[in-house]
Amino acid sequence: MVERYNGRVVVVTGGAGGIGLATVRRLAAEGARVVVADVDKDAGQAAAKEVDGLFVATDVTDQTQVEALFQTAVDTYGSLDLAFNNAGISPPDDDSILDTGIEAWRRVQEVNLTSVYLCCKAAIPHMLRQYAAEGRKGSIVNTASFVALMGAATSQISYTASKGAVLALSRELGVQFARQGIRVNALCPGPVDTPLLRELFAKDPERAARRLVHIPAGRFAQPEEIAAAVAFLGSDDASFVTASTFVVDGGISGAYVTPL
Repeated sequence: MVERYNGRVVVVTGGAGGIGLATVRRLAAEGARVVVADVDKDAGQAAAKEVDGLFVATDVTDQTQVEALFQTAVDTYGSLDLAFNNAGISPPDDDSILDTGIEAWRRVQEVNLTSVYLCCKAAIPHMLRQYAAEGRKGSIVNTASFVALMGAATSQISYTASKGAVLALSRELGVQFARQGIRVNALCPGPVDTPLLRELFAKDPERAARRLVHIPAGRFAQPEEIAAAVAFLGSDDASFVTASTFVVDGGISGAYVTPL
């Protein structure tokens, strides 16, 4: 495998499972020193140990913990080259607007959106300092979703709204810091075969079937396919890509009628 990340330091939130874990493995395989952040201490420690990285237990909705996460990465490895702000939730009580209570709404917004704000706010000053001091560039990839681009009759209203906001936040930061050595992009995966999705759809097979029929590729994505997109966006191969909405959805957002 091409080692695009030799000498580079990356932080992955939600790194203990799903897309995050696949990305931890991919970036480590490409030579990165990886800092794994998660609320699941056992799984997070296992992920970090697997790639000879560092685990930092982090509640991404807590500003103090988020600041400590990125400071620890810099103190331990000397730089911050990529922040993959990936942590997120999709709980069953986030449903139609008619059924979703205000507490469920707020919890999803905190984890999916406010955490991205906090992570960017903590990561960018480190990247600015190293760019000013040594011309070392930084990259931020924020996990959004294809649902930020489309409407769904089987709604998860707070999740959808949070991911749309991640797009706007990422675009704004990508423009603001483009001449200061920092690229910021939003990654929009389609449905991914992760424990989170399997748990959600296992409770409602009809909902799963309704989604699958709309995917031209005819299947859900594998976490490793999304990790490959993160590895590209964070690397010098994407040096002219910033403020973008990078869609990896098996053709969903481009489809009118899918193949039989």
